Amino acid sequence: MHRAVVGDTLRVGMLGGLMGSAEIISLSRDELILRTDLDSLPPEKLPLTLLLSLPRPKMLKRILQTVASMGVARLVLMNSYRVEKSFWDSPWLQPAVMHEQLLLGLEQARDTVLPEILIEPLFKPFVEDRLPELCHGTRCYVAHPGVTEHCPVALNQPLTLAIGPEGGFIPYEVDKLVETGFEAVNLGPRILRVETAVTALVARLFV
Repeated sequence: MHRAVVGDTLRVGMLGGLMGSAEIISLSRDELILRTDLDSLPPEKLPLTLLLSLPRPKMLKRILQTVASMGVARLVLMNSYRVEKSFWDSPWLQPAVMHEQLLLGLEQARDTVLPEILIEPLFKPFVEDRLPELCHGTRCYVAHPGVTEHCPVALNQPLTLAIGPEGGFIPYEVDKLVETGFEAVNLGPRILRVETAVTALVARLFV
């Protein structure tokens, strides 16, 4: 909690715009007046589209914050066989609720630009009809335990990355992604929680 008083200077930013500082001119229970100086660009977004099988609601909360704080440009929450149907009825998918978690991530990272969020509740139509255009011009990877190819390091270029649910994608889903141009890679012999895999893979691909 900020214990700011009149005369203090705070770090501020305009959502979707510049960042800078603001001096508190007046402060009361009902009103805050600032003198702002917004002169800095937010950090650049990672050129990454992250395809994520819809995780458990409590995990989704943490992942939204992580995605925003790490600078992912676009997040696609998608369906897959091992995603429980009840997850799609979760209040955590409400736009206002997701927006709040994304803002917390931006605040952590001192950023002002929200990631784009897409919701795709049907796997096959999405992969066949919309994914090719979405990932056009990027290198595409699907993280899948058990494959021999290791995830590359420090590519720092436009990428599309697919991460499955707890238990991973089923073979049919991996095959459909590979048909679309994805390369299947692994992150080592350990099976990670989805939220841990997101952080580890993004950090590995972008240094």
